[in-house]
Amino acid sequence: MALTNGAQLSEKKQPALTKGLLGLLCVASGLCVANLYYIQPLLADIALDFGVTSKEVGRIATVCQIGYGLGLFLFIPLGDIKERKSLILSLLGVVTVALVAAAVSTNLIMLGVSCFIFSLTTVIPQLIVPLTAQLAEPQKTGQAMGIVLSGLFTGIVLARTVSGIIGGLFGWRSIFWLAAVLMLLLTVTLKISLPEVKPASSVQKSYPQLLKSLGTLFLTQSKLRKACLFGAMIFGSFSTFWSTIAFFLKDSPYYFSTQTVGLVGLLSLVGAFYTPLAGRLVDKQSPETMILFSGFLTLLAFMVLWQLGLSIWGLILGIVILDIGSRGGQLASQTFIYSLMPSARNRLNTVYMVSYFAGGALGTFFSSAAWAALKWNGVCLVGGVMALIAILTFLPSLKKAIDVKI
Repeated sequence: MALTNGAQLSEKKQPALTKGLLGLLCVASGLCVANLYYIQPLLADIALDFGVTSKEVGRIATVCQIGYGLGLFLFIPLGDIKERKSLILSLLGVVTVALVAAAVSTNLIMLGVSCFIFSLTTVIPQLIVPLTAQLAEPQKTGQAMGIVLSGLFTGIVLARTVSGIIGGLFGWRSIFWLAAVLMLLLTVTLKISLPEVKPASSVQKSYPQLLKSLGTLFLTQSKLRKACLFGAMIFGSFSTFWSTIAFFLKDSPYYFSTQTVGLVGLLSLVGAFYTPLAGRLVDKQSPETMILFSGFLTLLAFMVLWQLGLSIWGLILGIVILDIGSRGGQLASQTFIYSLMPSARNRLNTVYMVSYFAGGALGTFFSSAAWAALKWNGVCLVGGVMALIAILTFLPSLKKAIDVKI
């Protein structure tokens, strides 16, 4: 009883999630996650500047995904034992310095190291999401998290567009200078406006214990492993497309400028707008059903891109379907894992997101090799195969669900 009263007292003392604070967390999530995607429309320009091949510069995008996945593993569990404001500000400081280093890089190795460091530490949105859930009123938790996630998805989409436009006008280095300034301003703003928030749980673990528990969850939860494989393949297929789109659109038959390539990224806003609808569909149907539906949509997208990608309308249709499938798949699979162990949602999310971005890194790596070997056909083949693996992961679950209903 004493522990319960203590926990309730702690919750009463935590800061209120005002509209202003919620808006700040939404903007912060979008600005931070954007750092991971600025480079994608600029890969062709960077390759030209450094005199390297598309395959060599494609490894930078892979490095970013690996860095982010490692950062999720190393830093997100700390949210269960550390005060969040100081942790977020410390990470922002490292991100800012690394972005400056990227802007002044003189060779591909220096750029790769800089990108790895800021990708490793720009995992702040994955600290903000559970923080939002902790601060929100119980009856408004979903609404608050939806606002923050909308900021995160919008940041991902607009990052490519802004990067393409600014990079095309002022050179690829300019976007890293801009990002560094934004991170510095965000650090000052959060220093002033973000309240100190202690961990929600009164049960303390050491850092090694936290990391060890992640492995335990992965080994003991078979459904978590399935969701991790699905998420990795879905994001891998998504990354396969977006990591090579700059090369495709600058080649025959499009010959688009860097600015136009960035504008194409705006099509991904459809996926961000679809996410609330996907949430309602998950509530009405089982998560497994929506997971499979999203997997089939992703596979369909690559079939459309393969057959119709040389037509602008076919390309647009494929991008829209791909974003709807990938966003819906992420939402459905995360809903699925949260139902497994509600008391361990942060750690479950860590395991899932590490797998998710590991899959993204894998897709980016294979897409670079596929583009070098088979161009567009190779990219569609890699994306389609990863989507098919994702479908096969959960196909037995649908059969079991049908058998139970019958």
